[in-house]
Amino acid sequence: MHTPTPAPAASGEHPPILARGDRPAGIRDTRPGEGREGVLDARTFDAIEVDALFDSCNHAATHVGQAVLYRSLARPSTDPVLAREKQEALRELESEPGLQEALQNFIKTMAGQEHALHQLLYGTFTGGLAVDGGGNDRNSMEFSGYGYHQYVDGTGFVIDMVESIDTLPPPRSTYLQRLFGVIRDFGASRIYSLMRGPVYPLEGKFRTREEKPRYSPALRFTPSLVKPLPVVATFAALGAALFFFQDMLASFGLARLGYGLFVLAIPVLAVLLIAIAASDRDTVIYPLRKLFRQSPELGRALDALGMLDELLSFRRYAQGFGGPMTLPEIVEHTRHLLIAAEARNPLLGHANPDYVPNDIRLDDAGRVLVITGPNSGGKTAYCKTVAQLQLLGQVGCYMPAATARLVPAEHIFYQVPDPGKLDEGMGRFGHELKRTREIFFNSTARSLVVLDELSEGTTFEEKMELSEYVLTGFHQLGASTLLVTHNHELCERLQGKGIGRYLQGEFGRGGPTHRLVPGISRVSHADRVAAALGFSKEDVEKHLATRTP
Repeated sequence: MHTPTPAPAASGEHPPILARGDRPAGIRDTRPGEGREGVLDARTFDAIEVDALFDSCNHAATHVGQAVLYRSLARPSTDPVLAREKQEALRELESEPGLQEALQNFIKTMAGQEHALHQLLYGTFTGGLAVDGGGNDRNSMEFSGYGYHQYVDGTGFVIDMVESIDTLPPPRSTYLQRLFGVIRDFGASRIYSLMRGPVYPLEGKFRTREEKPRYSPALRFTPSLVKPLPVVATFAALGAALFFFQDMLASFGLARLGYGLFVLAIPVLAVLLIAIAASDRDTVIYPLRKLFRQSPELGRALDALGMLDELLSFRRYAQGFGGPMTLPEIVEHTRHLLIAAEARNPLLGHANPDYVPNDIRLDDAGRVLVITGPNSGGKTAYCKTVAQLQLLGQVGCYMPAATARLVPAEHIFYQVPDPGKLDEGMGRFGHELKRTREIFFNSTARSLVVLDELSEGTTFEEKMELSEYVLTGFHQLGASTLLVTHNHELCERLQGKGIGRYLQGEFGRGGPTHRLVPGISRVSHADRVAAALGFSKEDVEKHLATRTP
């Protein structure tokens, strides 16, 4: 029986959000690199506007929640069981308003304290007697003092997280139970015991209350500049000295000198306490926080907190979109599948009552979908809608559609013309063909491929031949493939082979309706676009007439 871990990061696909270096993890640090690992590559990530998609659906309250949501979109899991478990948790929150409200209050409290942990783990403590913030720059991680204030608040955030999880109503869904369990399990870890305290520095190591030998003389670490033991010891030593030497001082007429020594002891004591504080910072706080940063248990607990926040973000996104939203049926199959009714673009359709929805059908009967039609007819918007809805559904989120079914994609590829990044010694045709080759040889039957134009920059005959064998290859490979083209002759050739389903942009008397309807477009409407831009044949002739001597 397959039992996935709470999220891709916890399953070993990615490290936890908690950064182990000397700076906190950024929300967008998990953006895909230049390699081809994972579902999205960097060029597809940019082409389908994942950053904008994140901004649209991000309603997370915590930093870690936003980072987890971004990671889900940038590096989506391919596990259908995980997606269904997240959906089950979302449905539980829908049906249990008490649980949802309690979880929202928990996340709100954590969001208000989260910065304290970042300050402890990544701050620089410059010393001095003041205990203030990072100056005028709110992003500064440099603080006056020796880190006591940050230590108390940072560990307090973690303690509150662990103690509060048991005050929430017990969930029924597997996903929520597991996330709650991860945080509870952290409460039983050694790192949590050190954070809760007391901590005993002993023989170059840190011992918890349970680990300290019963009769060991080790002193407990006190996260405060005021140390009772040094204060008491200093004044006790001075008092004892005065007691034994008061007769001697009196014989020299210096009886009042003892009181002066008490006054002089105050700055001496301050120097001593500062020296102890500097030692605490360098030998206790800094080493302890290194242990905290490197703790996989703490990393998993913070990830679990972020995943809880991510679920609430999905709920707020669905409630505020302003149109039908659905949790798609997640299907397990050897080939990719995406079917959606009345699909809306997640960016263009947000709070837009005039947005025109379209149906999506990528299945065995229409695995190659060819879209034709004039410019500004909605072809590219439709393709981005397909890719963005696939991504939202695959990460367990709601999709802007009436109903939907999908198979998680192993890869999502999106090719767009990119003349601004031509390889040296290679023209537009070679540059784009290289990208098409990369996509083809990395695609599988569970891939979603979008080709916005194909084989540009060569002769019509070569374009026809190359496009035909490339589309035939994707068809035989079994990947769901969308092609945007103005080439109706190519469509006719593919139709002759029994390949593909065909949609065209619908145009009315007033222009494009942004609805895609069955068929192949054989018109370009180039004159309409040119006239709208003020660059029609008549515009050119009028301009030349004004320039004629």
